[in-house]
Amino acid sequence: MTAGEARPMDFDAWMAIAEKDPQGFEEMRRAAIEAVIERAAPASRVRLRRLQWRIDQERRLAPTPMSACIRLSNMMWRNVLGPGGLQERLEELQCLLRGQERPKTPPSSPAKVVALVRAGD
Repeated sequence: MTAGEARPMDFDAWMAIAEKDPQGFEEMRRAAIEAVIERAAPASRVRLRRLQWRIDQERRLAPTPMSACIRLSNMMWRNVLGPGGLQERLEELQCLLRGQERPKTPPSSPAKVVALVRAGD
C-alpha cells in the first residue's frame, strides 16, 4: 500500500473505540476526514472543507444522533433532486450528448409575504 492509498476502515474496531472512548473516536473521525480532504485535488479542497463544515453544523444542531442522520440524509437528497442538483445536471448532459437543447428550468415563483402581528394587536 502506498502513502496515498486509503486503508480499508475496520468497522468493528471503530465501533469498539466509539463505545470505549468517544473522545478518541471523535479525534480519529476528524483525522480520517482531514486525510481524505488532503488527498483530494488541490482545487477541490476548499469546496470539501466547506461541505464538511456544513455537515458538522448539521450534526451540532441536531438534538440526537438519529436526527443528525435524517438531517444529513435530507441535505444529500436536496443535492441530488433539488434545483441545480445532480439529477438536473445529468439531464443536461444527456441533452448535450444527444445534440438537443438543454431543458429550460422553470423560473421560481415569487415568495409569499406573510404579515406578522403581535397577539393583542
